[in-house]
Amino acid sequence: MKRKYYHVAFPAALVVVMVAFLSTIFFANANVSFADSAKKKSSAVARASAVEQTEARIKKLQGALKITEAQEGLWNNLTQVMRENAKDMDALTKDRAENAGTMNAVEHLKFHSQITEAHLNQLKKFIPPFEALYASMSDDQKKITDTLFRTGKYEKHKKK
Repeated sequence: MKRKYYHVAFPAALVVVMVAFLSTIFFANANVSFADSAKKKSSAVARASAVEQTEARIKKLQGALKITEAQEGLWNNLTQVMRENAKDMDALTKDRAENAGTMNAVEHLKFHSQITEAHLNQLKKFIPPFEALYASMSDDQKKITDTLFRTGKYEKHKKK
């Protein structure tokens, strides 16, 4: 019985490992080719920076959340953190774009580790001002905020 299990489990495990290894190579090559192709595209077609994406997100959030005058100070604190985080992320991605062609697999993994750590640190900076703003929100604003975070949709919300 054990022998039959071994004949099934070992090939299955081998297939899983091979798929993981090949997908890692595929995704590593896909990222490099994407970075190379981005250099060839015109600036109009190039991907928006984190700062540009953040500015667009801030506008959408402010409209959707209906920030009041009393909440402006808290909102400004939050958007300042969002803008600082976006600038930091742009600096990291610029560094990667400049070195993508010369990175080996280990350097590529280390870069992804840096990105993950940066995201974690940015969340740690983001949560306190967000928590303060959220605490100041009306029940309707909280409901909208909860929906936005759950779905990611910035549609105009109906008034009741």
